[in-house]
Amino acid sequence: MNRLQGKRCVVTGGGSGIGRASAQRLAGEGASVLVVGRSVDNTNETVSLITAAGGRAAALVADATSESDVQAMVRRCLGKFGGLDVFFANAGTPGTNAGIFDQTVEEWNEVWRINVISCMLAIKHAGLHMAEQGAGSIILTSSAGSLRANAGAISYSASKAAVNNLTQTAANAFTGKGVRVNAVLPGLVETQMTRKVFEYARERGKADRIGHMTPLQRAGQPHEIAAMVAFLASDDSSFVTGQLYAVDGGISSTHPHGRIPV
Repeated sequence: MNRLQGKRCVVTGGGSGIGRASAQRLAGEGASVLVVGRSVDNTNETVSLITAAGGRAAALVADATSESDVQAMVRRCLGKFGGLDVFFANAGTPGTNAGIFDQTVEEWNEVWRINVISCMLAIKHAGLHMAEQGAGSIILTSSAGSLRANAGAISYSASKAAVNNLTQTAANAFTGKGVRVNAVLPGLVETQMTRKVFEYARERGKADRIGHMTPLQRAGQPHEIAAMVAFLASDDSSFVTGQLYAVDGGISSTHPHGRIPV
């Protein structure tokens, strides 16, 4: 498909996992993609994978939580590709699994900075350009763990709940400007961030139990999240804004611990 032909996109956290899969999917549908990451090697590898497949991409090593760096992302995309139509704010951190009484202000500040402030800066600076041109799509990465307890660290889940509200408030802040803001809420997906969970299950011989509480009874793959990102980046979602899309195998549709066996 070429439904993103001519679109100019920025993807943060693009060096691996969902960010890499999304950058590849966007480029595969015809977009030009600025891949942003913290690791030179990982970011360049994503670009190499895209260009080897015939796509158009460029790399930028930057910090998605730095206002000056986010401004630089916008400038680089405008300079390299001649415009900015889509910004996928995907940078994130999982936090730690410390109990409520062991939580620290330092952890919360770090998790909030990476998971929430990065999204705010994307909205502020990409949104300013998009509002001036009268169109654009901003996509934020939240989490199915933002909806209920026990699907992530406390600090992580709370920060992603903030991203949900930011999605809705920002969408309304752009009323009349033609800028859409939506969020993708992944469930359990094997990425660099969640790799320890998968490795632990495999070491214990319980790999078949990964994702078993979802209606689909499996974990997700990065390319499945990327498919939703591509939809939200495209004109197929032109009447969609302020929405939270759970791509989680259906886990958020129920209360799995209270399921009645059939």
